[in-house]
Amino acid sequence: MWRILCSVLFPFFLISVTSAKPNIIVFVVDDLGIADLGCFGNDTIKTPNIDRLAEEGARLRHDVTPDSMCTPNRAAFLTGRYPIRSGLAAGKGQLRVIAFTAASGGLPQNETTFAEIASAAGYRTGWFL
Repeated sequence: MWRILCSVLFPFFLISVTSAKPNIIVFVVDDLGIADLGCFGNDTIKTPNIDRLAEEGARLRHDVTPDSMCTPNRAAFLTGRYPIRSGLAAGKGQLRVIAFTAASGGLPQNETTFAEIASAAGYRTGWFL
């Protein structure tokens, strides 16, 4: 059985190594509203694959974002910590967005991510764009 966690960040997938553990797929998508998916009632935008996964799993209907910008939100999602703890929160007059892959910055090397914890628990993890 698939468990679906729909959130508002970038695509991040966790796949179980053994059948004893549930498979977990987390969709992290910028600028996607809950009403944009068929599994949440939209009948104009067709999302059959996501709808099928949602039928076979769990649909979470409540989420809260820790920041109004994508980079701090992604940092919070990956670590489970507020973005200010990772140095990625925007203060007054600051812009804390990593817009290019060649830009310096990002999560500090000492941060532990959700993927690292899941991997240590026997899950295979992957990140797909």
